[in-house]
Amino acid sequence: MSGEITDNRGRGDAAWHWPSVHPEGRKFGVIAAAVAAFFAFMAWETLAWPIGFLTLGVLAFFRDPLRVTPQGERFVVSPADGLITLIQKVDPPRELVLDDGTGTAGLPAGPVTRVSIFMSVFDVHINRAPIGGTVRRVVYIPGRFMNADLDKASDENERQHILIERADGQRIGFTQIAGLVARRIVPFVKPGDILAAGQRVGLIRFGSRVDVYLPEGTEPRVLLGQRVIAGETVLAEIGQQGLIEGVSQ
Repeated sequence: MSGEITDNRGRGDAAWHWPSVHPEGRKFGVIAAAVAAFFAFMAWETLAWPIGFLTLGVLAFFRDPLRVTPQGERFVVSPADGLITLIQKVDPPRELVLDDGTGTAGLPAGPVTRVSIFMSVFDVHINRAPIGGTVRRVVYIPGRFMNADLDKASDENERQHILIERADGQRIGFTQIAGLVARRIVPFVKPGDILAAGQRVGLIRFGSRVDVYLPEGTEPRVLLGQRVIAGETVLAEIGQQGLIEGVSQ
């Protein structure tokens, strides 16, 4: 199904498939499986069974399911699976705003809407591009490992900023943030790479958060407390504003 065009009038095919395991996680799965097999061979069942279940957990954590990304010039799709835990007006990170010496512009200065997506260890951790375009910046910043659900994690935790620019000059910045358990942010892209919306850009190992900075004059189409799917859920339509209310039930 990868690369197939589908639409809202029934074109295309859809079927459930077992999600693949991303190559980044296969080595961890092999190591855990080998340890479980060794304990089983030694008849140490009290250790073999827990390690066997751990192997399944590792493989599930690194699952990489196919996604169908809505196509539209104004769409900003979610870069992460998870829960919308914060929607705030903030200034973008200075690493995405200041001149970096490459001659390419960063985000405009001034408050914009930041949408924060919290990923638990049970969510898919492959992150995807919110828009199609050229990667202009990838900035890694070492830091702490506080609970990624906290507001100050955006400024104090280990993080990586990514800036993507469309052909028309529209730019979207987002930040991968490590959490309490996460200990490594793994990038798949570098400056100069050309991406499609929804394309894989990296992962964060073992629980984390992604912040998306929407352009000025754009408000999210998602609600606080809503769950979103990377590469599929439309977070916002550029230039669209208006209050959207929801009811938890």
